[in-house]
Amino acid sequence: MKRTRKVKILATLGPASSEEEMIAKLYQAGADVFRINMSHTDHASMRTLVERIREVEKRVGRPIGILADLQGPKLRVGTFAQKSVRLKVGQQFILDDNAAPGDETRVHLPHPEILKAVEPGHRLLIDDGRLQLEAVKTDGHAIVCKVVAGTVISDRKGVSLPDTDLPLGALTGKDRKDLEAVLATGVDWIALSFIQRPEDLAEVRKVVRGRAWLMAKIEKPQAVRRLPEIIELADALMVARGDLGVEMPLEAVPGIQKQITRACRRAGKPVVVATQMLESMISAPVPTRAEVSDVATAVFEGADAVMLSAESAAGSYPVEAVATMNAIADRVERDPTYGGVINAQRSEPEATGADAISLAARQIAETLKLSAIITYTASGTTGLRAARERPHVPIIALSPVVETARRLSLVWGTHCVVSDDATDLDDMVDRACRIAYEERFAKPGDRVIITAGVPLRTPGSTNMLRIAYIGSDGLGGL
Repeated sequence: MKRTRKVKILATLGPASSEEEMIAKLYQAGADVFRINMSHTDHASMRTLVERIREVEKRVGRPIGILADLQGPKLRVGTFAQKSVRLKVGQQFILDDNAAPGDETRVHLPHPEILKAVEPGHRLLIDDGRLQLEAVKTDGHAIVCKVVAGTVISDRKGVSLPDTDLPLGALTGKDRKDLEAVLATGVDWIALSFIQRPEDLAEVRKVVRGRAWLMAKIEKPQAVRRLPEIIELADALMVARGDLGVEMPLEAVPGIQKQITRACRRAGKPVVVATQMLESMISAPVPTRAEVSDVATAVFEGADAVMLSAESAAGSYPVEAVATMNAIADRVERDPTYGGVINAQRSEPEATGADAISLAARQIAETLKLSAIITYTASGTTGLRAARERPHVPIIALSPVVETARRLSLVWGTHCVVSDDATDLDDMVDRACRIAYEERFAKPGDRVIITAGVPLRTPGSTNMLRIAYIGSDGLGGL
């Protein structure tokens, strides 16, 4: 199945979209990669979802990526004797290590690491910021707070700490079990929640050992402050605007989204924009105008992918949500201003031969109006470099490694094809031209440009450009 759209769509699976037929419908509507949220999925259900996605993959004959999203540390208050209490702005309220049920003066906080880490002046945001507290005094066992805004707190509400560096690792006990379970099924991407520091990624890499690519979810101010280091260690980033909008001023989130998107583009790392993109379609068959503009903004910025959460996982219109996102992206990419916006955000290539080759391939393809850029990529690196250039022509990524093709299905502009490796240069040209012809990206008489590494089958050695004609038989010629 050929898609002309360059930005990819990441759809979350859930109660509304867990059956194989529905997954197939979501793919046909435009989903390129499927997300399994381990916050709401047990191991047996996760394995079933992976099996169903792979069955759909066989049916459509296209590589489909799977992203497993780990829950990360969920910080919550304890319970109350009356289930909930009402507070007053300005009053004192205490979070402590006493396990007794809470009341109007205090509640248990079953996280000793928070009790030790919070300092006077730090903010504590309860229930997605609906209740805002400020620490006045701490002693390692209790945090005496002042109520700044909000009046209600109830059982097990979440706690966000925008000012506090928590001494927590990237993986909780649940995450470690989930990680081993999802890796055993062969998922392609692992998303890490609540990343604070680059060391969090290094810790997970030791466990993953190359079995999947790592996506760092940026949802804490601490991660924004160390963005360059996190980008260097991650394989991709997600702008997780939900929690980011809780821990940072809402008006700061759009600028941070642009900052992250452009930093990832400069680094050649994929970036996903997520959360509330078509939120109203959870219960309505059409989105709001503001939501359409939100999706369009991410596409104009050159994001690799846009994501649906509850819209496709638990909403009443999962197929319509994917189809709507597909239609928005397709229309934006055909807008006469789109190319200029994308071009204006290009950055200089890295000073390597492979990056120079990718730049030259894009320039030649656009100057000569070639039909496609075809990259041979075993590890995925060449495909990422081609996508970094954001060419106007399609990118066909050929890989003998099915896992690589699935991972690249998240990457901007890449049409991934699993193909046997070429035996020599002539076979490389013929194979590339035949696939461009069969996949309907080129017709006889058209020209394509091919990039590869010579000697063949040497990962990361992209050093060759070749322009080829598509012959009447679909094979290549000089």
